[in-house]
Amino acid sequence: MTGAIEAAVADLAAWLTGAAGAAVPVGPPRDAPGGLTVWPLELRPVRPTAAGGGAREPYRFVVRSLLAGAGPDALPALDRVLAAAATAGEPEVVLGTGDPAFWRAFGVAPRPALLLDVPARIDRPLPAAPPVRHPLRLRQLGMRTLDGRVVGPEAQPLAAMRIEVPGTPYATETDHAGRFRLVGVPHDPDAPDRPVRVRLVGRGRTHTADLDPADPDLVIVCAPD
Repeated sequence: MTGAIEAAVADLAAWLTGAAGAAVPVGPPRDAPGGLTVWPLELRPVRPTAAGGGAREPYRFVVRSLLAGAGPDALPALDRVLAAAATAGEPEVVLGTGDPAFWRAFGVAPRPALLLDVPARIDRPLPAAPPVRHPLRLRQLGMRTLDGRVVGPEAQPLAAMRIEVPGTPYATETDHAGRFRLVGVPHDPDAPDRPVRVRLVGRGRTHTADLDPADPDLVIVCAPD
């Protein structure tokens, strides 16, 4: 399977062969004479755009490649490539390889060269939705109020304890007597006895408790660890 980078470089090499009039192999720049070589240097990001119709936008980027040759014999081929790119408007040509340190990294002498930007993309199809095997069922949940107390060792009331229902916006705090009231807690009529899990935060600790919704006076005991 050919990836997006490999395909972009292969397409560029094929275009260069036609523009230069001779085969342009993929490889780093070299000192031995023998025409041009093309070598991928870096991947550059492209700003994503919004996709329409619910499709996922492909991941787009640019493969920047170096086109270079060795000796005067490579100049006519480089000239032909530059003229062809300027006439066709693609690939995008960047002139900026004059830094001697750039060529030292390849171990060759500085020379005229072109940087060519070729767009690439990776399609990202939407995952297949699982089939719907049952008819849609709508349920209306009721609301209930939970009243209770939070106590510590020897039934001492714990004030300023935060009581939360995880995954919901419902929360309250205990008063000076350790009492709390949670209003608007969802109630599933198909499971009226299902416990309501709450989280208690205070005094540097976090506790969890499962409350019996049928109990009119709930007591939560927070024993020290």
